[in-house]
Amino acid sequence: MAAKRNFVAAADVAELARVNTHVLDTAVQATEAERSMTLWEGIKTYPKAVVWSVLLSTCIVMEGFDLVLVFSLIGLPAFQKRFGELQPNGSYEISPAWQSGLTNGATVGEILGLLFVGMSAERFGYRWTLIGSLALISAFVFLAFFAQNLTMLVIAEILCGLPWGAFQTLTTTYAAEVCPVSLRAYLTTYVNLCWVIGQFLSSGVLKGVAGQTGPIAYKLPYGLQWIWPVPLIIGILLAPESPWWLVRKGKFEEAKKNLLRLTSRNQNNNFDPDATINMMVYTTELEKANTAGARYLDCFKGVNLRRTEIVCMVWVIQVLCGCSAMVGYSTYFFERAGFDSSHAFSLSLGQYGLGAVGVLVSWFLMTWCGRRSLYFWGQVILAIDLLIVGFLGIAGDKAGALWAVGALVLFFNFVYDATVGPVCYSLVAELSSTRLRNKTVVLARSFYNVAGIINNILTPRMLSPGAWNWGAKTGFFWAGAGILCCIWTFFRLPEPKGRTYAELDILFDARVSARKFAKTDVASFDAASGHSSGVFPISGKSAVEKVEAV
Repeated sequence: MAAKRNFVAAADVAELARVNTHVLDTAVQATEAERSMTLWEGIKTYPKAVVWSVLLSTCIVMEGFDLVLVFSLIGLPAFQKRFGELQPNGSYEISPAWQSGLTNGATVGEILGLLFVGMSAERFGYRWTLIGSLALISAFVFLAFFAQNLTMLVIAEILCGLPWGAFQTLTTTYAAEVCPVSLRAYLTTYVNLCWVIGQFLSSGVLKGVAGQTGPIAYKLPYGLQWIWPVPLIIGILLAPESPWWLVRKGKFEEAKKNLLRLTSRNQNNNFDPDATINMMVYTTELEKANTAGARYLDCFKGVNLRRTEIVCMVWVIQVLCGCSAMVGYSTYFFERAGFDSSHAFSLSLGQYGLGAVGVLVSWFLMTWCGRRSLYFWGQVILAIDLLIVGFLGIAGDKAGALWAVGALVLFFNFVYDATVGPVCYSLVAELSSTRLRNKTVVLARSFYNVAGIINNILTPRMLSPGAWNWGAKTGFFWAGAGILCCIWTFFRLPEPKGRTYAELDILFDARVSARKFAKTDVASFDAASGHSSGVFPISGKSAVEKVEAV
């Protein structure tokens, strides 16, 4: 227990001592101002941050469009006839092996892209990394558009996956860094809404071309991807860089200029740009005191190992809860469950519309019950839903059972996008340390993509009539995986609602139990104490002593 009480060691205190008293004093003020800022005050103070974050998150609309395209084309009759194999019943089918190859090609490309995006973003900043990625995606779409066989398509998907890796991570981390605590949940979860918008647009395009029999049916959706990059590049060129990134680079004056570009000229009396920059400086120095460097290896050292585990699992659960199978393969799932292609695409279009509504609902739910509870109970409901889908699959191809399965999958998507889907982005952005955020998010998304590869190997075989042919009984498998995820969430996922990044650092350093995060009172700074004790006092007690009292 003595080691626990000295979670900031003497060497760490010496490191923190480099930050002068004025920085500490003003950091206290900025922290209190940010923590007490209401939602409306946050919008009035950071209106430009909202606009710029929304703009950069639009990159995810493009990725959501592209990825649903990859998953849904295998259910498009014209695509099946062009690239599939003739079946004994006269229909055409893309083999499970090629289905896995197409979907995993994009995922492999994303993993490769993620390996570089963390280093690129830390060296060149978020803006230039995103601009370079948009330029690459413009070039790689040509190969997909003019592909003559499945091999060319797989290569195209791998190449397109490289820049998609940047979109997956940088949009979330940018949103987390340009806004205050009161706006953090809304702007990070807006990323999930962008995913749903992209999925909805893609499903609408595919629904429109479902009756086409020529190459236009699959070439047009690919060609529409060229709409996005040019306007996004222009917008991102004009956007301010993240002040947190500039502080980490020691560019304090430039950080202040960009912070002012993110805020209103008529700021309220509680906002002081100099104090806010000093808070960023202090938090960075605090994390330096507990982190030897800013390498990928540091994500697995000391207290950061726990943070990396949590962030990785939070993202992997998006796959393990059944979403990638039920939602990602929804069109193909509906067809294998017994619906014709027209009804399958209509149901997919409806589920993404419900998903958009679900994200909006999540904004109210997070304010009311927090991240942890919403994430946990969302998984519980999803697991129950999948169990019912599995039992209905036993009923066979009866019309009533089919439409019940369709309704349950729609309900699954609504619940997912009101709970697990958007909350994941908020948790990932908040629970990683600011100094290692890019690298932690990259690692988490890489683990997510590895889980996605496994899903893309299993799901086509579960659904394909030429393989396991489980149909709706696939729900049993993912319900079991979802129950295991619920157990992990209950014991390991903390509640970050209302916490500043410095407070979260201290709670993790004190090794607070996940179930006690919401109850623990932490004073991030105490300028009067000068931090000579190596801990941050709370009403005369150290942070750890206060934790033990909870």
